Amino acid sequence: MDRMSALKDKLKADLTASLKSRDEVRLRTVRMALAAVNVEEVAGKQARELSDDEIIKVLTKEAKKRREAAEAFGNAGRAEQAQAELDEQAVLEEYLPAQLSDEELAELVAAAIAETGAAGPQAMGQVMKVVNPKVAGRAEGGRVAAAVRAKLAG
Repeated sequence: MDRMSALKDKLKADLTASLKSRDEVRLRTVRMALAAVNVEEVAGKQARELSDDEIIKVLTKEAKKRREAAEAFGNAGRAEQAQAELDEQAVLEEYLPAQLSDEELAELVAAAIAETGAAGPQAMGQVMKVVNPKVAGRAEGGRVAAAVRAKLAG
């Protein structure tokens, strides 16, 4: 448990750097991200060190929360808070793998459908089981599900 993941090392280094440079948005966001990682590490029966992949999942979840909060603030006419959430989301996305384009996602879905021999909407679960590990943090679950649904229906 003494070896920290490279991503967690980077977050801690960036926390120190943003503290020194007085970058409030980055400081607040990295602090929140490290807190979320720490919460995940102590969740469950036994404390453990998260791998980079697990940290990416936590950061993806946090980025999604920011996007949803920004949308809610925007709909409520609170542009300043919405912008603050979007700024935090932008910082989080710097730590995440590049998102898949719609074309790349469609190719992965088509390959998974061919691999499973799935046909019709009832086979969605089978296809999702094959696609999700390949996508891992590079596309949001809802986007993946929509792509699978569209391919199976079409």
